[in-house]
Amino acid sequence: MKVVVIGGTGLIGSKLVGKLNEHGHEAVAAAPNTGVNTLTGEGLAEVLEGASVVVDVSNSPSWEEEAVMNFFRTSTANLLEAEAKAGVAHHVALSVVGTDRLQESGYFRAKQAQEDLIKESGMPYSIVHATQFFEFVKGIADISTEGDTVRLSPAKIQPIYSDDVAAAVGRTAVGTPVNGVVEIAGPDVFQLDELVRTALAAKNDPRTVVTDPQSPYSGAQLEETTLLPGPDAHIAETKFADWLAQQQ
Repeated sequence: MKVVVIGGTGLIGSKLVGKLNEHGHEAVAAAPNTGVNTLTGEGLAEVLEGASVVVDVSNSPSWEEEAVMNFFRTSTANLLEAEAKAGVAHHVALSVVGTDRLQESGYFRAKQAQEDLIKESGMPYSIVHATQFFEFVKGIADISTEGDTVRLSPAKIQPIYSDDVAAAVGRTAVGTPVNGVVEIAGPDVFQLDELVRTALAAKNDPRTVVTDPQSPYSGAQLEETTLLPGPDAHIAETKFADWLAQQQ
């Protein structure tokens, strides 16, 4: 089965291409550095020739509100149009648990716009909602830092290892379209502030984490369960503590 992975040279995409190829599929990494640009449409028709499945794990290079909305709307529309012409049978997109609850955030409004385009396209689809990756914990700290202080909500979070994300997306890609959303998460629930505090301490990062229920997350206020998946989520095996120990 030919599977085209949009964003196939990034963190999730590169792992996904490797896993699919290991299982005997023809996985093709598609990204601007391989000559495929979903914003302009360059290379799309060529790379989609003979493809059964397209997996979109791409992300906007800019999180500025207008730029990120333009990226997800334009790239998704171009991709869906090209897939229809090529006869692709399954569109898979990676999105985020809680997207519909984070609409104060420009980034998550753009992700919602992407999901809406997919649902309205008539293309058989599966949307995979993942919780935040282990690898993103430092980034969460960085965007919440003022001076030497990191202000974070005590809202619950259930992070997941990127390898487990790639495996789940791969299983979805070679399966039957669900025409809906599949949720995936890691095995352990933390408070966001405690998770970051633990991660920074493991790296001997001197910043102080301050618990602040009003601290926004990517521009949105968090309730206790905003970032948590529902009861039917697929739970991955890799624990944050084990992953963190391997990073030392």
